[in-house]
Amino acid sequence: MTSWHILQADYQHPAHQRAIPALLNAYAQDPMGGGEALAATVQAGLVPALAKRPDALTLLAFAGEEPIGLLNAFEGFSTFACQPLINIHDIYVAPDFRGQGICAALITKLEAIARQRQCCKITLEVLSGNPGAQKSYQRLGFAPYALDPTLGQAEFWEKKLPKNL
Repeated sequence: MTSWHILQADYQHPAHQRAIPALLNAYAQDPMGGGEALAATVQAGLVPALAKRPDALTLLAFAGEEPIGLLNAFEGFSTFACQPLINIHDIYVAPDFRGQGICAALITKLEAIARQRQCCKITLEVLSGNPGAQKSYQRLGFAPYALDPTLGQAEFWEKKLPKNL
């Protein structure tokens, strides 16, 4: 097993500026990320766009100098709790490094940051066809969301908007 470490990304650090789009592009090409590479414009603009968002937070896992894991999260706000929350938007571990606890370490580090920020919860979305990730998240304390179980679980929906021209 290779030794690795987790750190909070610095959007101004050249190695982090390279690692973030590279890892996100690898995730995008994975079947669980949609199976298609990110556009070159997205890869080039990602870190500068994240750097402009005060609510953005990226964690990286490195094995030596090699980037092997990524977690992108954004702070939001729970009106029901009147407290901040953090949503995990992306989480990815390179295939050769899966099963080593890197995903759990990324989430554990994020949880420490969320507690420091006095967040009431951490949220994430997971595909219904990804039971491995679901089991991992359940081991870390995550569960499907329902305000009233008789009304069913919450579903993540989207409406894509056309790009501004």
